[in-house]
Amino acid sequence: MASINVSLQVIPRVPGDDVYPVVDQVIDLIRGSGVKYEVGPMETTMEGELGQLLELVKKAQEVCVAAGATRVISIVKIDYRPEGVTIDEKVGKYRK
Repeated sequence: MASINVSLQVIPRVPGDDVYPVVDQVIDLIRGSGVKYEVGPMETTMEGELGQLLELVKKAQEVCVAAGATRVISIVKIDYRPEGVTIDEKVGKYRK
């Protein structure tokens, strides 16, 4: 299967509303997975096989709960094309 893009935004409900350390743990999960990814100010976009990326979305919920979240709202965007789609084709021209 061709590579596709999945963007993930997690909004964990944590005591004290200090969500950044929990979001950092989710980004560490993605970094450790070996998939290509880019962190943005509102979401992280990943590139890879659909099943692998959806598994990361699932694990992200678990990471948030393990970090103390009592609830997690996640916003997921999927850009799927049978022949594949890459992060570079979308934003490569904007990089310096």
